[in-house]
Amino acid sequence: MATARKAAGVTTLGIAEDALKMMRSSLLLLTLGLLLAAPAAAEDKSSPPIDPAGITFFETKIRPVLVQHCYSCHSQESGKAEGELRVDSRDAIRKGGDRGPAVVPGDPASSWLLIAAAHKDDDLKMPPKAERLSDAALADLRKWIEMGAPDPRDAASASKLAKKEFWASRPIAEVSPPAVKDGDWSKGPIDQFVLAKLEAEGLAPSPDASRPTLLRRLYFDLTGLPPGPADLARFLQRCDADGEDASLAAEVDSLLTTAQFGEHWGRHWLDVARFAESSGKEANITFPYAWRYRDYVIDSVTADVPYDRFLQEQIAGDLLPAANDADRARLWIATAFLAIGPKNLDEGNEPQFTADLIDEQIDTVTRAVLSNSVACARCHDHKFDPFSMEDYYGLAGVFRSTKTYFGTAVSPSNRVGGDPLVLPKVEGQKVLHASIPAKKVEDLKAKLAALRKEEEEKKAASWKAILEKRDASGIYTLQDALRIFWQTGGIEGELERVSDTGEALPLTMGAKDATEIKDSPLYERGDVARAKGSVPRAIPASLRFEGCEPIPADQSGRLQVAHWLTSPQNPITPRVFVNRVWHHLIGAGLVKSVDNFGSTGDLPSHPELLDHLASRFVNEGWSLKKLVRQIVLSRTYRQSSQFRRDAFDKDPDNRLVWRAAKRRLTAEAIRDAMLATSGELDPARPDGSLVGRVIGDRPVSLVGLDARLPKDLDGSTQRSVYLPVIRDRLPDILELFDFAEPSLVTGERETTNVPTQALYLMNSPFVIARAKAFAGRLQEATSSPDEQVTQAFQLCFGRDPLPEEKARASAFLSQPVQAKDESFGVLEVFCQSMLSTAEFRNLD
Repeated sequence: MATARKAAGVTTLGIAEDALKMMRSSLLLLTLGLLLAAPAAAEDKSSPPIDPAGITFFETKIRPVLVQHCYSCHSQESGKAEGELRVDSRDAIRKGGDRGPAVVPGDPASSWLLIAAAHKDDDLKMPPKAERLSDAALADLRKWIEMGAPDPRDAASASKLAKKEFWASRPIAEVSPPAVKDGDWSKGPIDQFVLAKLEAEGLAPSPDASRPTLLRRLYFDLTGLPPGPADLARFLQRCDADGEDASLAAEVDSLLTTAQFGEHWGRHWLDVARFAESSGKEANITFPYAWRYRDYVIDSVTADVPYDRFLQEQIAGDLLPAANDADRARLWIATAFLAIGPKNLDEGNEPQFTADLIDEQIDTVTRAVLSNSVACARCHDHKFDPFSMEDYYGLAGVFRSTKTYFGTAVSPSNRVGGDPLVLPKVEGQKVLHASIPAKKVEDLKAKLAALRKEEEEKKAASWKAILEKRDASGIYTLQDALRIFWQTGGIEGELERVSDTGEALPLTMGAKDATEIKDSPLYERGDVARAKGSVPRAIPASLRFEGCEPIPADQSGRLQVAHWLTSPQNPITPRVFVNRVWHHLIGAGLVKSVDNFGSTGDLPSHPELLDHLASRFVNEGWSLKKLVRQIVLSRTYRQSSQFRRDAFDKDPDNRLVWRAAKRRLTAEAIRDAMLATSGELDPARPDGSLVGRVIGDRPVSLVGLDARLPKDLDGSTQRSVYLPVIRDRLPDILELFDFAEPSLVTGERETTNVPTQALYLMNSPFVIARAKAFAGRLQEATSSPDEQVTQAFQLCFGRDPLPEEKARASAFLSQPVQAKDESFGVLEVFCQSMLSTAEFRNLD
């Protein structure tokens, strides 16, 4: 108790310990009893489906390792089962061999597969006569086992999936809205599709949500911020005067024009684009120029750049025509989509690094746009979906013919250097790193030339000694090679950031066609040491349609891939996107497996509605804003989230959309709402990012060892979309409240409810600071406890308090209890409790 109190900054002077306990008990009662409890009742529970993310993890991280290192001795394909062990099916790997189960789900310590692969048993080291698997591969195996070893490789499922048609590639059907019995309920085609399904099951939609509830839902869904009391008063007055339909449309149209819409919906795409400001993996080197891509996404969403154009810019912006230098710079920044992924910059094998980089790009492009990954065919033909190894390596040639600029220089912590992309200079362009004197540029060039000369001389002397059959040891040692490698890399990195006169250059991450255009070899079992022929660059065969552009011999093919993905003849791209938007607004996708439109994913609950939305989306110019407007003005969106036993018994997962889903706010919305409620939110966009500003004077930084990065990464008062996103080191509130994993394409975040979230709300300096500012805001407005309570409820929940809530909260504020720290008294405790309630961090 004392520890929690100290951490929260709440201490007492002149009162007994039991009085303080009474005060804390009152806070607990106020928070848990009076203010709204967690919105999901026990009776809402239903059996969760198998997590498709687990299957994705297996297909991308585990199956390739098993195929490459284990199948040759332990598979039906090889005809071998050494030690009576096979690892090519779920049942076989769990049954194990002579030593017992190779995999015990949830128990890595008892799983012989991991023990053998880690070389922890002197009598069993696998693969035999080979080096131990990499630390990254072992970590993936451990994580997979801890996840419960999800594995789709059972014969029954495989047979069933093989017969399942790849529905997402069918042409989009033009379907008229169905007839419904209750013609008065629908506001448009969306409602007719939803109501027809409900009526077919003998169900009715839920009543409309209250106007305050609807406005709060709308503001958070469109901007990620709560409405203020003035917004609510204006909306209610307009509803009385003009009617709810017209008032709601006016609010939507106003919110769609705001910068806050671009920030909130831009963050949704950044989840999909696996945006981060460091490489992750073993070295975890910072990406100081990644912020430019973040700003590009936000600006594009704010401007409602058509989605097909938005994709084309990110995949092939360098190959698109530009109106001027500013437009050219914007298009080059867009291609950072291909560059910001996780990378093992500690990889010493250059062919392996290149192959892994290409694999990550293929996985990201296909998973982000098509919700299906061709990368699963890197080591073998896809087991369930129609992608062959030839499809994979046809795309691999496209990205092998692409140079990726990720802007890290060689250093002792980074073996792989990636040039930055120098942007055209335009007026108002931000550059976060400093210029250097021209004299220093000349000195660095001279030092670089001297190091290269030294290297050549030592190499020549060493070869001469060898040819003359003399002892060459000590002439050019490994220590010499490493020293020169690190020193030249650091100097090159510094020179890349400035002009010949020392002026700081505008830099970005990005991609351009490589100097050498070439196809990719096919690597047997994905092993770069087993190259076999070459595969012409091409679109995957099963997804081609008439009119697909051939790839010219002198181009990488990225432009043709971009055109293929965004062609009106490609039915998957618009289906995937409208499903992502529906998921964010309604709470679950029409295809529930938002990131998996393959045969292991879910079928659409309303296929006709999905096609209606996709068709209209394309016909209306691929406009996100028009799509959002169409959905939020529907009667379906307006429904209450109240529980109904009759509907729940028939449809416990709410796949028929018989009510609005109860949803917790995202981590960013929780943080931003605290700042908005306390009156501290700074709406201005910062210059660059914390990573770019702190690391601005040095091109390479190992995240874990850079003392310049503050421990408190969420200490600003600007919107959360501008917080640093460092792989493996996120700001506390993002980490605790289920931020998207920045190394993966994420269209749907997890939602957990764990004790550390409550501890954060109780003890976090950030929350305590917001509570103090919130209390100050209430005190400035009024000294009346009753009025303070009313205003607090309006600011936090967008509603007035119920009579009982108001009475008990006012009584709490009137307690004759004072804290030791005058800056954190009863009002501050009350404000912290308000910010910590379930109602504050949940919609409806």
